Amino acid sequence: MNESMPADLVSQSWTRPFHPPTSIPASAEVVIIGAGIIGISTAWFLAKQGVDVVVCEKGHIAGEQSGRNWGWVRQQGRDSREMPMIVESLRIWRGLEADIGEDVGFSEQGVLFAAATDKQVRQYCDWVETAREHGVDTRMLDAAELRRLVRGSTATWKGALYTASDGRAEPHKATAAIARAAVRGGASVLTACAVRGIDTSAGRVSAVVTEHGTIKAPLVLCAAGAWTSLFCRSLGITVPQLKVRGTVARTAPAENVCDSNLFDDRLAIRRRQDGGYTLANGLIFDHPITPSTFRFAAKFARALLMEPEAMRLSIGREFFEEWSMPERWPLDAVSPFERTRVLNPKPNPRVLKGIRRNVAAMFPQLAVAPIVETWAGMIETTPDVIPVIDEAEALPGFHIATGFSGHGFGIGPGAGKAIAGLLTGKDSGIDLEDFRLSRFFDGTPIRPQSSV
Repeated sequence: MNESMPADLVSQSWTRPFHPPTSIPASAEVVIIGAGIIGISTAWFLAKQGVDVVVCEKGHIAGEQSGRNWGWVRQQGRDSREMPMIVESLRIWRGLEADIGEDVGFSEQGVLFAAATDKQVRQYCDWVETAREHGVDTRMLDAAELRRLVRGSTATWKGALYTASDGRAEPHKATAAIARAAVRGGASVLTACAVRGIDTSAGRVSAVVTEHGTIKAPLVLCAAGAWTSLFCRSLGITVPQLKVRGTVARTAPAENVCDSNLFDDRLAIRRRQDGGYTLANGLIFDHPITPSTFRFAAKFARALLMEPEAMRLSIGREFFEEWSMPERWPLDAVSPFERTRVLNPKPNPRVLKGIRRNVAAMFPQLAVAPIVETWAGMIETTPDVIPVIDEAEALPGFHIATGFSGHGFGIGPGAGKAIAGLLTGKDSGIDLEDFRLSRFFDGTPIRPQSSV
């Protein structure tokens, strides 16, 4: 499908002017904080159930990581605890365009994890058993089969893990399209409308206080991405969460070298709907050290040790910005969420150089494809690299959905269905026990199975 391609095709999602509401509802059955893929998908499912739901977003719909990710929609390589949710999510993705009547760029073209070593082959073979347990069509390809799917690469691979039923979608389209469907179903989505805090009555949630006034509601969902831990801390709720920065690039349309999304230690590449490629360095993420790094270090130790070579640590302005951030603030004055409406980190220039170098080395035919846009996003992660989806024990009516650890875009519709069920008491068929917040404090071993 052809589409016009302005230079800011992706980044216009978060650089366009803000549009605050002219008025806000006085009440709702549910208020959702955050208009990323998780919050918006939840709102869509609630609206389909006839629930009066309001989404409050301090900036733009999908203005942070939900609009900046790679666009992969995959079951392959997931933590086994996430599998029921992502399997359901793929089912929803496949019918999404028909359900909402809008293009989200979804295409079921498969995902490849290329193996350069015998050790990687063994690791990928082990994951095939997880796929079988959940009815997913994952299999191992030998080198010859892989060469038929990946055309013209100079890389020497021994094989690949392959899931034909996985796919991709366009982040700059998908969440906004689902939001419009939710609004058509009766939801309200308010942008440039930061939630400053929560009002309570008789020990439970009674309202949210926004910069534009108060909305009464007995149920609140905080799906605020990288901002969730800060918001929860202001309520006396501890959510172990750290942020990593991912750098991404987009090329102009170029020769088709692979129909499937391809992951290699040096490069993550997927063909875009517009004929270009979304590129990232598959194993490099930046973690700006902050006070939270020290606060939660013990809980994150195992996750950091899984792939220490993938993490680039730095210390700079982010440390001092968090250090100076208040733990609480008055609800009748400007909050931290209004001071920074969009978390917009700069891409890492060294990572961009590596992406350009790696794509040219692995795919010579793409060496001349110009990189036309670059960006970065802050990925929020938990100590075991799976999300928190739970009601806060200390504040009945207040729910949390965060820490999707770079998996949120693909898993978003399935998570939205499950969270909507949690809020309404309707059985979604997805067990959320493994995602309870208390697992980080009740002695449950912290055992990450996969990385960001």
